Amino acid sequence: MGACTIPYVSNATRMKPRTALVVSADCNLSQRLDQILTGLRWQVRAAAGGADAWAQAEAALPEAVIVDSWLPDLNCVEFLKEFQSSYPEVALISADGTLASEFPRGTHHQELLYALRRSQETDSEASNAGPIFPAPRGTAHAWSRLSKECPSGWVTDETVKDPAAVNVSASSRDSSSDQKQPYAVEQKPLGAGGRLPEFVGEAPCMLEVSRRIRLVANRATPVLIEGPTGSGKELVAEALHRLSTRNRKAFVAINCAAIPEALLEAELFGHTRGAFTGAVQSRIGRIETANGGTLFLDEIGEMPLSLQAKLLRFVESGELQRVGDNETVKVNVRIVAATHQPLSQHTRTGVFRSDLYYRLAVFLIRTPALSDHLEDLPLLVAHFLHQLGRQMPLKQIDATAAAKLAGHPWPGNVRELEHVLERAAILAGDEPVLTAREIDFDLAIN
Repeated sequence: MGACTIPYVSNATRMKPRTALVVSADCNLSQRLDQILTGLRWQVRAAAGGADAWAQAEAALPEAVIVDSWLPDLNCVEFLKEFQSSYPEVALISADGTLASEFPRGTHHQELLYALRRSQETDSEASNAGPIFPAPRGTAHAWSRLSKECPSGWVTDETVKDPAAVNVSASSRDSSSDQKQPYAVEQKPLGAGGRLPEFVGEAPCMLEVSRRIRLVANRATPVLIEGPTGSGKELVAEALHRLSTRNRKAFVAINCAAIPEALLEAELFGHTRGAFTGAVQSRIGRIETANGGTLFLDEIGEMPLSLQAKLLRFVESGELQRVGDNETVKVNVRIVAATHQPLSQHTRTGVFRSDLYYRLAVFLIRTPALSDHLEDLPLLVAHFLHQLGRQMPLKQIDATAAAKLAGHPWPGNVRELEHVLERAAILAGDEPVLTAREIDFDLAIN
């Protein structure tokens, strides 16, 4: 694609900023368009899906809407057709540059087309650079050796030739810092089989998690998430909520293992004044708080049997009773549960009710252990170093640290990796490069 020419914008136009709504689940695309259009004096709003776009348009109608070629909750073609029918005065354009409607007079569509072309050029440049595993200069030989010792996919050819060659993702820009990012996590355009922005990694097992989330997100179907501790089960629950039609309502999470048994029932179902010692006033529970939204029951396998029976009654009827109250309350929530335990086995031993298990596990999503997708380790390291770079000077890692990370079994999974890198960054102090000396697994907080 040829170089873009920045369209001329008159002073009169600059006096009256227009609003553009970018509809995309790809946060990279949204942020690139935000950066470019803001420079052209547009006010930019973002919507993660079609339902969110409808809600924002009803609240404040934009002058133009840019729609990605794939939406997580609605068919893109049908969305464009219905939106144009409802709001004919709004300029509609798809992210590939196709005009979905006649631009109303004075919309300055050339600015929108320029922003799209420029964002695509930026994406193409980042994609051609490929994912980079951060490394300081002068370690080409070490990286070459490491590529033979570590799992396949750890070191790209480009990294071995020039380990300091880095590319910067537009989504990682930080206006509060003039320092260039020494790494980038490549985020491909989110197609039907691509990963969701919540997840880092391109391993098949991670792509399967994203695929299953998309399949069930927009339904009321209960979902059970199984996976080892630290593998991202809550991220899955949050993604299910974000991509659902309930995303304008509350996402309420409760850890069933963190609350004493005597208080868990009142925390879930609420209580009336005087229902028990210390109940000085009535209080609604987490289930009612999530009315219209999503209730996330983390570590559901730790729930006492007596409370499982009461939860089953609610799941079956949608009605609950607060502790100390005789009245029933109707609540509409989507239940997502998570556990690191093998619940199907626990049902056979009587530790977990089989009838409740089959109510909750209508659709199952399993989050893989980090050891099952070690090929994603470079991207995960780059991601967490980027996160840490928002709070402290940006760090890189050398070949000795990378080799040490590659040889670890990761019993604490992705959460352990995050904490290991945070600890290493603190131990390194002002040093810009993390070495094997700072990579301490024994002291990692899992």
